[in-house]
Amino acid sequence: MDKIKVRDREFTVSIPEAKILQRVAEVAAQINNDLKNENPLFLAVLNGSFVFAADLMRCMEMPCEISFVRMASYEGTSSTGKVKQLIGLKEEIKGRTVVIVEDIIDSGLTMKNLLATLEEKQPKDIRIADIPYCCFDIPNDFIVGYGLDYDGEGRNLRSIYTVVE
Repeated sequence: MDKIKVRDREFTVSIPEAKILQRVAEVAAQINNDLKNENPLFLAVLNGSFVFAADLMRCMEMPCEISFVRMASYEGTSSTGKVKQLIGLKEEIKGRTVVIVEDIIDSGLTMKNLLATLEEKQPKDIRIADIPYCCFDIPNDFIVGYGLDYDGEGRNLRSIYTVVE
């Protein structure tokens, strides 16, 4: 599908599924190399990162764990400018390497909030699976698919689609 409709908007494919999966495997190989002597905790930021987190975890070759946090800062297609933590971290991370699995970093507001919360818990190291493990650098367009949504819809799409203005 080159073009799709989600709710009241039309989208066109911008990153096909095959390219996404290839890049996830490359990023996973880099993480496997960088953290081969660690037992990292992957911390997936819900809801958008759950598909990426699942694909990434299946590529991990070292002992590791995964947990989830849920942060909210969007309504519709725009940020509210405020971050709410809806589900928090339960695991002990003091002295551990934590890899944050985020879907997309745009304003950085959610990430800044999450990093401040995690740093209080004294982890050994915090890495973000977008920085330095960035899968794609994309324009500041509204996108859906591969876990990303428009008002709850479109997460199930296998490719990433960009809104048609």
